[in-house]
Amino acid sequence: MSETTGASYAAAGVDIEAGDRAVELMKEWVKKTQRPEVLGGLGGFAGLFDASALKRYERPLLASATDGVGTKVDIARQLGVYDTIGHDLVAMVMDDIVVCGAEPLFMTDYICVGKVHPERVAAIVKGIAEGCVLAGCALVGGETAEHPGLLGPDDFDVAGAGTGVVEADRLLGADRIRKGDAVIAMAASGLHSNGYSLVRHVLLNEAGLALDARIDELGRTLGEELLEPTKIYSLDCLALISTAEVHAFSHVTGGGLAANLARVIPDDLHAIVDRTTWTPDPIFDLVGRTGQVERLELEKTLNMGVGMIAIVPEESADVALATLADRGVESWIAGEITDRGDKATGAELVGDYSA
Repeated sequence: MSETTGASYAAAGVDIEAGDRAVELMKEWVKKTQRPEVLGGLGGFAGLFDASALKRYERPLLASATDGVGTKVDIARQLGVYDTIGHDLVAMVMDDIVVCGAEPLFMTDYICVGKVHPERVAAIVKGIAEGCVLAGCALVGGETAEHPGLLGPDDFDVAGAGTGVVEADRLLGADRIRKGDAVIAMAASGLHSNGYSLVRHVLLNEAGLALDARIDELGRTLGEELLEPTKIYSLDCLALISTAEVHAFSHVTGGGLAANLARVIPDDLHAIVDRTTWTPDPIFDLVGRTGQVERLELEKTLNMGVGMIAIVPEESADVALATLADRGVESWIAGEITDRGDKATGAELVGDYSA
């Protein structure tokens, strides 16, 4: 009588041993993100953060956000570069949290793969950990899920959630903004992690450009440009709060500059941003020209070279610009806050970009 072998998790495509190895490889990177408030190590069912540290606050407000990096992960997959996409994830999550004035505390991640390649997963976590260091937060845990049959062997996606804290009477937002405030723009590091469905459609699918092709106007290969990590502004924003009066921040992500800025403008006021105050990086012109994308469509999709906005009293603008310059952040006064009048939205871009 012949013996038969029953079904198994491994036969279904899930490699538990590979997952265990991935955890071992990522531990050294996670350790680099630890803050004094973090208890325990990697491998538990939940990350622990000592909330007694919040006793120094009179009325602590917890801020929470979650996000992913969108189809930028497909560029990383095609290029086989996995150690930068984590920077994008941290930026998407923690720079949303700092907008209200909150200090980033900790983050968790979720990595979904078609097949666990331990070194690949560890490289992704390395990028997340490096991003957490840049944001000043701890990486307290995460999950790696293997989904054979739903994802191809080389396919993956990443997402994360984070928590921060702000004193209630220091909460930033629309109620602080006043007519005459200055709108300070902070330069983006590139496309950041938004609009890649449009970018991939235009440059890769329609134009047929190769990721390894050198593009003279970019000064590097297309792949290098598209994988440029998202700038993480968290500590820069906190430094700004400590040196100058800040009324609000706006993180420029999906929807573009005007739409994200409008989210923090009160109903009776209006933000005017002058395009003549900066020149978008060549990648934005390349996408627009190659795909014959209208300017307003580009501006609804991409950041156009501005990754974060600070709204400060006019008299605080010089100090704010000096603080950002000291931290190596390119910034400039891009506009002002005016009365809303008959404007339908809270923010608009005017003028033509500087040549």
